[in-house]
Amino acid sequence: MKKSKIVATPEANGLADKLQRGDLMSEACPSRTVLKHITSRWGVLVLIALEGKTRRFSELRRLINGVSERMLAQTLQWLESDGLVKRVAYDVVPPHVEYSLTPLGQEGAAKVRDLADWIEASLPSIAQQWNAPSVN
Repeated sequence: MKKSKIVATPEANGLADKLQRGDLMSEACPSRTVLKHITSRWGVLVLIALEGKTRRFSELRRLINGVSERMLAQTLQWLESDGLVKRVAYDVVPPHVEYSLTPLGQEGAAKVRDLADWIEASLPSIAQQWNAPSVN
C-alpha cells in the first residue's frame, strides 16, 4: 500500500497560522481582548512596574501615580486571566498578596517597554506637533 504525502499549500499555511496566532484585524478575534488589556494605559504601566520585580498591591498603587484602586484591581485581574501576571495570596493576617510577571508577561513587558521608551524619547518631537498649526 502506497502512503500519500500531504503537502500544505501556502494558502493553507497562512490560514493555519492565522488560526493559531490570531488575527487582530478580524472583529471577532479574541486577541483583541488581550491587546486591550496589555495596551490600556494601566496595563502598560502595570507590566512596566512589575518588570523584573514582585510587588504588593499597595506598592503598585503608589508607583503608578493616578490609578484608582478599582482600576488597578481590574487591570491586574485582566492580566492574570491572560496569563501575564501571577498573583500569590499568603494566608496571614493582615492579608498579603504579591504580584509578579509570568514568563509570558516578561515577554509582553519587554515589548511595551520598547514602545514606552520610544514615546518618552520622541516626546519633544511629538510635543512640537501639538503646537504646530494644522494644515487642512
